[in-house]
Amino acid sequence: MVKGALYELLLSSWPTLVIFMVIIILLRIFYCRNSSHKFILHEEIFLLVFVAYILLLFELVTSRDVAISGTNLVPFKEILRYSVGSRNFYRQVIGNIVLFIPFGFFASYYTKIKKTGSITLITLLVSLTIELVQSRIGRSFDIDDIILNVIGGILGFFIYVGLDAIAKRLPSFFRSDKFLSFISIVILVVLVLYLMGVINFGWL
Repeated sequence: MVKGALYELLLSSWPTLVIFMVIIILLRIFYCRNSSHKFILHEEIFLLVFVAYILLLFELVTSRDVAISGTNLVPFKEILRYSVGSRNFYRQVIGNIVLFIPFGFFASYYTKIKKTGSITLITLLVSLTIELVQSRIGRSFDIDDIILNVIGGILGFFIYVGLDAIAKRLPSFFRSDKFLSFISIVILVVLVLYLMGVINFGWL
């Protein structure tokens, strides 16, 4: 299910993704070359993944299901419509949570947020902006989407905090740029092979 949804999204947004990726890569290469900034591979890969996520998020919230319209201002009204375990429950409830887990993680990583209140506010404002924009382009405004997005953002924050705490306790070798760059490349290759169908994870 996850693979199919991701593949469909990539299929529809690859032109924008390719153009932006080339622009970002070129700008970063020349920036590192013409400044004293040290080129660190895993940080550059992380930045590209973040940019790709933002672009895919934009594509997802502005270009899909454009025929859906309406307004829901009653908290949990739409959430409680779906039976737990049903296809719509996974798509509309779990999907909206999972969608913002990377946002919570990336936002925490780049801003070094340490408090739940801060990530809650940021995610709330971003999700509110998305819903307001959707209401102006023929999509629906749904307070439940905002609630679920905020939950996802908070989960992403906790993942960041947990991984950061673990990283601080690891031996220096596992925190070195070389090791992190190697791991980043491995993860990136596995992701590409997964999307190409070369490898498969039964639980995804």
